[in-house]
Amino acid sequence: MCGICGIYNFKTDQPVSRDLLKAMADTLIHRGPDEEGVYISGSLGLGHRRLSIIDLGGGHQPMTNEDQTVWVVFNGEIYNFGELQDGLVQKGHIFKTRSDTEVIVHLYEEYGERCFQYLRGMFAIAIWDARNRKLLLARDRVGKKPLFYFYDGSRIIFASEMKAILKVPGIPRELDLEALSDYFSLLYIPAPKSIFKQVRKLRPAHYLVISDQDFREVEYWDIGFARTLELSEEEWCARLLDAYREAVRIRLISDVPLGAFLSGGIDSSSVVALMSELMGGPVMTSSIGFDEEEFNELDYARLVVSRFNTDHHEEIVRPDAAGILKKLTWHYDEPFADSSAIPTYYVSKVARKQVTVALSGDGGDENFAGYRRYYFDQRENRLRAFLPLSIRRPIFGTLAAVYPKADWAPRIFRGKATFESLACSPIEGYFLSMSAFRPAFKERLLHQEVKRELAGYDSLEVFRYYYEKADTQDPLSRIQYVDIKTYLTDDILVKVDRASMANSLEVRAPILDHKFMELAATIPSSLKLRGRTGKYILKKALTGIVPEEILTRRKMGFAVPLARWFRNELKDMAYEVIFTPSEDGLLDKSTIQQIWKQHQSNLRDRSTELWALLMFRMWQREFMTEK
Repeated sequence: MCGICGIYNFKTDQPVSRDLLKAMADTLIHRGPDEEGVYISGSLGLGHRRLSIIDLGGGHQPMTNEDQTVWVVFNGEIYNFGELQDGLVQKGHIFKTRSDTEVIVHLYEEYGERCFQYLRGMFAIAIWDARNRKLLLARDRVGKKPLFYFYDGSRIIFASEMKAILKVPGIPRELDLEALSDYFSLLYIPAPKSIFKQVRKLRPAHYLVISDQDFREVEYWDIGFARTLELSEEEWCARLLDAYREAVRIRLISDVPLGAFLSGGIDSSSVVALMSELMGGPVMTSSIGFDEEEFNELDYARLVVSRFNTDHHEEIVRPDAAGILKKLTWHYDEPFADSSAIPTYYVSKVARKQVTVALSGDGGDENFAGYRRYYFDQRENRLRAFLPLSIRRPIFGTLAAVYPKADWAPRIFRGKATFESLACSPIEGYFLSMSAFRPAFKERLLHQEVKRELAGYDSLEVFRYYYEKADTQDPLSRIQYVDIKTYLTDDILVKVDRASMANSLEVRAPILDHKFMELAATIPSSLKLRGRTGKYILKKALTGIVPEEILTRRKMGFAVPLARWFRNELKDMAYEVIFTPSEDGLLDKSTIQQIWKQHQSNLRDRSTELWALLMFRMWQREFMTEK
């Protein structure tokens, strides 16, 4: 794993400063502590920081071809590089190393812009085509590896993390108010936006072409749900296991120590099970636990350790919540309020003591309908089918308005959110279920001036775009598609990338192998979500491989005790940060005070909203305050 950066002054031809390029690369040293490399040719400069994984002696970057007309910097891993190299050798290409980076160089020589569709792995890539004076930037299919860029019509500046771009003098730090609005709805900022209006994220499965004549973005892949295969459950189990084993097998290639995260959930446990089978020896596993029993999964992790006799390393974490906040804020670059970033950071820290590469179970819920919200969405869609929206909206909208909010009550008595959802279209209802600040409440949170500037912008449109882009009318598949394009990419994978890279650890996700995902997309929805059971067919396929107690346990998020922290350990620090500055023209102080009082009174759990506010204020201090 690595960090990449670069500058191309395509209009002015201004020479790139080596000192500036090195300063950009140095901000990424946590992503690549082993080596650094720089290539400059007049108005083009490429920078690289390397975490050595494969071909430790021969994979130095930037890497070029024989006549130095193609240069590459690359962050990630290409798992089919051996197969690609064999094919390229047959076509006459000559290789000097056995690194996956050199494969990209020759693949571009052979196929040009079509090269990205041949890659199986995770990547953010910059290719300099010196002969045609054009720069290409590309990102993997689901966004495992990040890539930010600044473009002003005369130059492009790019990097694995936004902080490297901000090293360039004069980069404007004007807030993108639509991104700010999205953040308070979703707790993350969806691509292509970033928190700064002039800095964008390259979207997954896209590449950019930049020259003095051209600036275009091209989508080279998409996942399709339109074609479902009608197979028996037994046939599906066999197909899934074969594809899953293959996805795990190709991710075991490494010249450095390799292991796995183990939470005790189905996904990480199944990865460990298949690794154990394929490696023929003990898998090195890493887990963390908490003193609070309701957040502790170690007993389940130990079941897997016992079954597969892993070389296990675990720690009970007592998070220094206040102490870790500043570190996380710096690593995430923009406001990010998924609190599971904290345990993800700690489990990465534990794993890095033993290994340089860890396999994870990320992607199981999105691909196999594992989230409980899919069941609730399906149930609500059945109710919606009985009445048209024109009737539902006034009836359920009125009920939602008069029904009391009761977070403390059993679920059966918490009808307000359900009534609100039933008053909406399916995608509006799903957006509500994913919103930290629901629209009416966010309307009160945002300052009047912000709302004026937003001019009616609605964060729902982020979801609606993908809901309508999906190539199916199946309700479950459509929201899976939305989640793959938004929540998975910009929350889950951002969280894992930054937390692991903060510890110089590479994380590989077999379930997010694009061929495995394409197979999963052809499974009928009835085999993913059956009644209340998510991941139905995956669980059936894993029966006899993963311990039964793991397959039948209740789903548990990777969470921390936020509600208690805001009333105890974090209370004083959070109050000081959240309420400073008292007025900034962005958020309404009286609404923030109401949120604070409601949580401290113990009547309402406002920990999610408070975490979002705290992380935003921490980000302001780190990135918007003069140092």
